[in-house]
Amino acid sequence: MAEKKQAPLNTLLTIYFYHTRLTRESYEEWKEYKFPGHILYGLPLLENYGIHSVMHKCKYFSSRLKLMFYATKEILFCKEKYDVLYATSFRGIEPVIFLRALGLYRKPIVIWHHTAVVTNPKPWREQISRLFYKGIDQMFLFSRKLIQDSQKTRKAPSHKLKLIHWGPDLPFYDHLLAEMPDRKPEGFISTGKENRDVDTLLQSFSATNEELDLYIAVSCGNINYKKILDRYSVPDSIHIHYTDGVIPYELGKLVARKSCIVICCLDFPYTVGLTTLVEAFALGIPVICSRNPNFEIDIDKEGIGITVEYNDVQGWIDAIRYIADHPEEARRMGENARKLAEERFNLEIFSREIAESLLEISNISSKNRTFA
Repeated sequence: MAEKKQAPLNTLLTIYFYHTRLTRESYEEWKEYKFPGHILYGLPLLENYGIHSVMHKCKYFSSRLKLMFYATKEILFCKEKYDVLYATSFRGIEPVIFLRALGLYRKPIVIWHHTAVVTNPKPWREQISRLFYKGIDQMFLFSRKLIQDSQKTRKAPSHKLKLIHWGPDLPFYDHLLAEMPDRKPEGFISTGKENRDVDTLLQSFSATNEELDLYIAVSCGNINYKKILDRYSVPDSIHIHYTDGVIPYELGKLVARKSCIVICCLDFPYTVGLTTLVEAFALGIPVICSRNPNFEIDIDKEGIGITVEYNDVQGWIDAIRYIADHPEEARRMGENARKLAEERFNLEIFSREIAESLLEISNISSKNRTFA
């Protein structure tokens, strides 16, 4: 099992860590192996690089305006001193970014940008958008494809766009697996709630006799999954579980008992399904996944699973049957996935990348660091 922590260094930098979920509580759970550190976007390991975090006190608001008012107030009137604002999303901190663009907020702003930067068809909105992006000092993106598409808009120079190899918290999953010594993986499982194509998923599995456990929210965003699923006469081999705030630790245990993870998504221009995909890496489980060109990982080329074009029911049927009929090859795919996580995509690797960027953006000299 990989080591959880190193001894922290002397503080070189203090960041204000803005997250749209409860941070302090999740961080404490991470210490007990109850919450995966990659969902905290590197926060748990930043102290290993001399970076101290002031954690944002997250509150949930149904109104975007109320969220912006609250988040802006918390950031601008924070009593603790910090050097850089590091945010996992710009949602809620838009006013602070505009203030930065106007020179009224002096701290560098570094954010995760979950989609490519786009051009707005309305000229007046495009001008506002261009001003907005001037207020961001650096953006972390999940893939080169998202960076390339962002560069086409000319809203952000290349030096502001950085690829981060986001991947799973391996010690979290190793600890989870150690608690399941007698597990015998069997069957297929689908988790996740963002922009899932449950129509294609149900049609394809209904045409096979393979067991599927589908864990999904009643609704997410503009999609009411229950209304869609209620239209189907579901065979006994398909089990639908509606989730309501299922914690990652418990869901991880359910996933670990399966022999294949399926990620059937709608066609959206971002890395839909990435969180589920990196969980498969950590657990060493093969995947069948919609062919998302925005992923940094080529699933077929890396030999970690099978991809299928969007809306291709027959393609899904063929992939399901192939995995079911070739258990040894599926097992090798899972081994390849775990190796990929250990070597290229994991919490330790991307935390280091983030730390280097944060220290660089704050003009911390490399001479003052103890890591190269």
